[in-house]
Amino acid sequence: MLVREELEQHEIASLSPYAACAARSKGRARSEEECDIRTCFMRDRDRIVHSKSFRRLKDKTQVFLSPKGDHYRTRLMHTLEVSQTSRTVARCLKLNEDLVEAIALGHDLGHTPFGHAGERALNEVCALGFKHYEQSVRVAQVLEKDGKGLNLTSEVLDGMLNHGTAKHPSTLEGQIVRLCDKISYVHHDMDDAERAGILKETDIPRHLRELLGYSTRERLNTFIHDIVRSSAGQPEVTMSREIGEGLKELRAFLFENLYTNPDAKSEEKMAVAMLTALYEHYILHPEEMAEEYYDMIARCADSNERVVCDYISGMTDAYSKMKFEEIYVPKAWSR
Repeated sequence: MLVREELEQHEIASLSPYAACAARSKGRARSEEECDIRTCFMRDRDRIVHSKSFRRLKDKTQVFLSPKGDHYRTRLMHTLEVSQTSRTVARCLKLNEDLVEAIALGHDLGHTPFGHAGERALNEVCALGFKHYEQSVRVAQVLEKDGKGLNLTSEVLDGMLNHGTAKHPSTLEGQIVRLCDKISYVHHDMDDAERAGILKETDIPRHLRELLGYSTRERLNTFIHDIVRSSAGQPEVTMSREIGEGLKELRAFLFENLYTNPDAKSEEKMAVAMLTALYEHYILHPEEMAEEYYDMIARCADSNERVVCDYISGMTDAYSKMKFEEIYVPKAWSR
């Protein structure tokens, strides 16, 4: 028996009856010969980790634009923390860790430079709209590997597409990532805000600290334990009503005091203006985009608007700044 087949049989025998097992996957858009040692979800995880879009996450903003310090989270660090937290929950619930890891590692592949400010900029300027979770799927299936795509399984794509607050993943593994995405950014964004001097622990309402914990570490522990206790042996991944409401209230506190805080977000207007200007320039001059993107307009019959969003959303913070300066900042005269 092949190693992969042994792993598939082990999943069926040992995981929860509610788990998504690799042997029962809905498969890929393009059929492929199976690997002899890795399950389909393991292959998806590896494809994501080795992709160019995954590597670029290390130079994309999480919350703080151009922070002065080495310990603030980037989009890559957020992704890794979501992955680790999700795997812990999956193991405790006897769900598929490989599927959870692949979804978590891929869920933000389509995120813009400058975090959600960049996402809002493209969504406002592009008539077609822009959502990072939709772009993550497009990156994986259309843009990676010079237009060949990663050809991920249906279950991984579903989890990536449906990790947002109002979304409903079809697998319990996707439901884990959806919850762990929230608790991860609530955890690490508060930690970064304290490091930056934007917020103090005592700024959090007292009743929330009494309910959830008196530090970021304690609150993360509370959330993970609550998910495991509330979801064990159940056909859905959920939180208790009390802790779920506490998480919702803590997110609202951060939106009011951090995500819209003028000290933390002082450069967002400049980032939005810069990406808007880049979009408007490339709409008029698509031939100035990287060749692989310009070729897509004719090769894939995609609209200029969509491909320009592809190009800009794939940029890192630093690269978008460089392109803006190339186009808009006057250069010194030379003799």
